[in-house]
Order: sequence, then structure tokens, then C-alpha cells
Amino acid sequence: MGYSEYTKHELESEFSALKSRYNDIKSMNLQLNMARGKPGKDQLDLSLGLLDVINSKSNFVGLDGMDIRNYGMLKGIEECRMMFADMLGVKDKNVMVGGCSSLNMMFDTISCMMTKPIEEGWDAWYKVEDRKFLCPVPGYDRHFGITGYYGFEMIPIPMDENGPDMDMVEKLVSSDKSIKGIWCVPKYSNPSGVTYSDEVVKRFAALKPAAKDFRIMWDNAYCIHNISDTPDKLLNLYEECKKTGNEDLPIFFCSTSKITFPGAGVAAMAASEKNMKVFTERYKYQIISYDKLNMLRHFKFFGDYKGLMDHMNKHKAILKPKFEIVLSKLENELKPVGVGKWTNPHGGYFVSIDVAEGTAKRVVQLCREAGVIMTDAGATYPYGKDPQDKNIRIAPTFPPNDELKIAMDVFCVCVKLAALEKLCG
Repeated sequence: MGYSEYTKHELESEFSALKSRYNDIKSMNLQLNMARGKPGKDQLDLSLGLLDVINSKSNFVGLDGMDIRNYGMLKGIEECRMMFADMLGVKDKNVMVGGCSSLNMMFDTISCMMTKPIEEGWDAWYKVEDRKFLCPVPGYDRHFGITGYYGFEMIPIPMDENGPDMDMVEKLVSSDKSIKGIWCVPKYSNPSGVTYSDEVVKRFAALKPAAKDFRIMWDNAYCIHNISDTPDKLLNLYEECKKTGNEDLPIFFCSTSKITFPGAGVAAMAASEKNMKVFTERYKYQIISYDKLNMLRHFKFFGDYKGLMDHMNKHKAILKPKFEIVLSKLENELKPVGVGKWTNPHGGYFVSIDVAEGTAKRVVQLCREAGVIMTDAGATYPYGKDPQDKNIRIAPTFPPNDELKIAMDVFCVCVKLAALEKLCG
């Protein structure tokens, strides 16, 4: 029986019992953190071999015959470009391997289009006073941070189990030339875990933007991060755009940040030759080359794309039990009382939950006071403002499993307590 069916007396009795339990939790002086999607220690240990894979006796001549230790190769070493091409489903000629952060490459990409026209005959974006960007919600706060930094008006686009509302996207993009792009995490979206359906990908490929400099920021951060034995499949946007003659629309991103070492991995972007010419023209003034030794280190560690996927199976073995802990706690604690609606992703790094409307901030506050740090409520919306104050992102990956169980117990108590506070007035 859900809380909505409780009598006033039953609600008050349940509230009193939960309040007592909550106070007991506070007395434990917990210090648990589920704020960001960081790999846990067991995952980081998987990549320790990276530290030894090259040494003073290694061969530093790459496939193209150049000495990797020296200047040059702005777009990265060929070995790494081929590996990322397989990951993104594009041609290696379209790939640029950058530093350690795909977020940095996304920031630089927006920065480039702010100051230099990406499309001949169109202004650089800084000249467009009312520039806008589409933001599927709930979504990735750091994406919104980039376009917020550059002064874009950010328009929320609702997400469902198939991806963004494409009726809304198509209508806005085709009618307003001040809309310059859209953020997308197409596979195991952050935070919902949704993978865009084939229809959604095809509709993206067939867009007819009023602004010819409109670009799809296709952040495929979790393209190989499966946790299920029946992983989702994402249609190849690159191939679909070739069919529609829209090869210039998408810009692809990925990295090894959650595969090897965050902050010491390798990032990559891919785009049409026309787009890439504009970007590399900018990059050649910014840097001579990124860390090619780190690129070589990663390539030698994995060997090839198959080796990379074998490595991801080791991550899966660690992550799958963590997601099972989260989902079982939500099923056992929240479902019986009808509080909350959550996703059951087949991969990625997060579980998205909608708690009782108007209580998300209160839930996060209660968790923090009980010693469990969560991502701020509202972070999954532009400007940090969730209009219904209900979405919370759960990041299960970092805590050890025994701590994760405790953290989820605390979280469920806080979700129920906040709901009862509202119901009891």
C-alpha cells in the first residue's frame, strides 16, 4: 500500500518511525560520497599496467614512421586514431586524438565556433546576441556549464525512454536560426541511462536546421560501458548522416576517462573533413601536439579495439553488482510505498530517480546531514533549476559495495522522510 493510501494516523506513525531511524543514522557520523560518477579503486587497479607498458627500451616509432617522442602529429598517433575510430564508428581520417579530457575538447569546440564561423557565410557565434542551445533533460550538468559560460540561452528538451522529444527538436531547429546546437549523450545517457532509439538517431540525421551552422554535440561518453548481458545498441549517426547528406551536422566525442585513469586518459573527437579543417586550424595555434606518449601507452596496453573491449568486460564485472545493489534497494524500500520512479539502465554510470515532486532538494539536504553526499538536486537541468524539483542522479560506482549498501539505505530513508514531510504538512 502506497503512502497515498495511508490514513492520516498511519502517515504520522510512519513519519515518527522514520524520523527515529534517521536520527539513529545521524548518530553514526557517516562520511559517504555518491556525488560524482567516479571509478572506484577496483576499477582503477585494472589499468595499473599502463604505468609499465612503455619504458626506455620501447620502440617509439609509430605506424606513420615518425618518432612519437618529438613534436608533430597534431591529430594524434595513427594507432590511437584507429582505435577511437572503431569506438565511435567513424573513419580514422575523421578522428583527432587530444589530451586527457573530452570535456576539454567540447569546451574548445564551442569556443572555436564562438570565434570562427564553422559555416561559410555565417557569423561566428559571439556575434549572435540571442544565441540558443538545446539541452535534453535530465542531462549532464557540465555540458550545460559550457554553453552557460558562453552566454547561450539553454532550452530544455524533455527526454523519454527513446531519447529527446524529436517533435520539439525538429520544430525548434527548423524555425529558429539562433539555435546553434544540441547536447546529446546518445548511449546510456547521463543520468537516465537511456539509449537513443533508431528512429531518434535517424531523425537527428535528417534534421533541416534553419541555421546552417547548427551542430549536434554527440558525446558518446558511455559507448562501450555495458553492465548488462543484453547491452543496448546505438544506431551509427555518422552513417545515417552520410545517407541524408548531413555529414557536417554531428561532432563526436569520447575518452578513456572511465576506462583507464580519469585525468590521465586519452580523449578524442571526430567530425566531417569540412568541420575538422576549421577545428585543426584553431588547434594548430593552440598546441603543437598532445601527449603522444600517453596515446602510445594506451594503444600498447589495449593492443587493439578487441583488447579494449576485453578490458571493459572487467569493468562490467565490477559495476554490475553495484547497480544491482542500487536497484534492489529502490525496489525493496521505495516501490512498496509508491515513492519514486527510476531507470534500470543496461550501462553507463548512473541511475536517475524522480522522487516526490517538490522534494528533491530536501532529500539531498537530508542525505548530506546524515553523512551521505549526493549530486545537487537540479544539477541535471540547465541553470541548476529542475522546475518540478524531483530529479536526483545516483552515482553508484565510487563507494565500495558495503558502503554503497549503507548509502542507499540512508538515501531511501531520506526519500521517504521528505515525501512524508510534504504529505503530513
